[in-house]
Amino acid sequence: MVIGSGPNGLAAAILLARAGRDVTVYEAARQIGGGARSAELTLPGFLHDVCSAIHPMAAGSPCFEQFPLASHGLEWIQPGAPLAHPLEDGTAVLLDRSIDTTARNLGPDGEAWRRLMEPLAEAWPRIRHDVMGPLLRIPRHPFPMARLGIYGLRPARALAESLFHGPRARALFAGIAAHSLLPLEARPSAAAGVVLGLLAHTSGWPLPRGGAQRISDALAGYLRSLGGEIRAESPVSTLPDAPIVMCDVTPRQLLALSGERFPEPFRRALQRYRYGPGAFKVDWALDGPIPWRARECARAGTVHLGGTLEEIAAWEAQFTGRPFVLVTQPSLFDASRAPAGRHTAWGYCHVPNASTMDMTDAIESQIERFAPGFRARILARHILTPASLERRNPNLVGGDVGGGAMDLRQILFRPTRMLYRTPLAGVFLCSSSTPPGGGVHGMCGYHAVQAM
Repeated sequence: MVIGSGPNGLAAAILLARAGRDVTVYEAARQIGGGARSAELTLPGFLHDVCSAIHPMAAGSPCFEQFPLASHGLEWIQPGAPLAHPLEDGTAVLLDRSIDTTARNLGPDGEAWRRLMEPLAEAWPRIRHDVMGPLLRIPRHPFPMARLGIYGLRPARALAESLFHGPRARALFAGIAAHSLLPLEARPSAAAGVVLGLLAHTSGWPLPRGGAQRISDALAGYLRSLGGEIRAESPVSTLPDAPIVMCDVTPRQLLALSGERFPEPFRRALQRYRYGPGAFKVDWALDGPIPWRARECARAGTVHLGGTLEEIAAWEAQFTGRPFVLVTQPSLFDASRAPAGRHTAWGYCHVPNASTMDMTDAIESQIERFAPGFRARILARHILTPASLERRNPNLVGGDVGGGAMDLRQILFRPTRMLYRTPLAGVFLCSSSTPPGGGVHGMCGYHAVQAM
């Protein structure tokens, strides 16, 4: 039995079914998929991703690559460039699939970018299993993992300022590292910058044709082909007496499901688990593409709006100044997302957990800063606050899209020292509150089944 139909729950269910187990997935919501769902949030014909939109970890997942997801309708689209980061001078830094092209874009700091990324990109096929799993184990390839650790376990700001001397490379790295949802002065915020940069140069930052829902639908289709069953609108209120129970939930929901069945020390450990910042998200239906001042931005699936490293660091540390805004523009590359001549866009910023601040104007002002005339193209908008994100998906506690804070302690012991295991025989955690954490990749489900 699997509780929750997010990518990790579906991955765990598939692996159990492939091992010959009878598997049923129970999902409380009407729509399966957890953080990988799509819906017409604004106007008819405009398809938006409810949570995740760009999927570098899915495209590079050692779990998903074992499944014939293409046969079940999943098709990846690679934008012209993974990422653009516009600056105040009207130019933009491009993170390209090619390390050489990215390095040329960074001027004097290009060689430093190459020295950072090239050896790790060459080793990535060998080390990705270790990176996307529990860190407290002997790695299969210790030397490249040690190299990655030297960089990744540092604060992102300190690493950027030590490696790069110009504002372009520093801003690019800061924006990528901010995906960690940590202050850039905190360890190990640099890990997100290094790993997501590596993924851009290896598997890319693609989007699924037809929306993030296609990932969930492909996983569900493959599970059903193996004889597995999925029951939507079927909430589970207590842990069932089943030989195997995989829980794609966070510690808060696991405590509610378990009642008094867990020993008190384990309950206290789950209660101590900390959640990270929330997200404030806006989806737009547009009557044309975003009018970027820097034309390079039209090549990228993702655009980071934060200006300099210093601006991004100030927002991520104290939520002061202009917000760091992450924007995706999928309809530039996937015509199925909007009616002909129209477009969709998706943007969010980090806010304090469970924040009630209305960030709509601040987010749109940040887009206007780099794309004058953006507001004039808005046909409709849909807002998801931290509270409404949690209502749609209880795993997004306080709007935390990462399944819990990704600081050093909670990377190593996530959510407890038992990782995927619980004191109850046959009951396992397989959500993003276990290693390797947030993202659409299925690896939490994969490792939970391995632990079983």
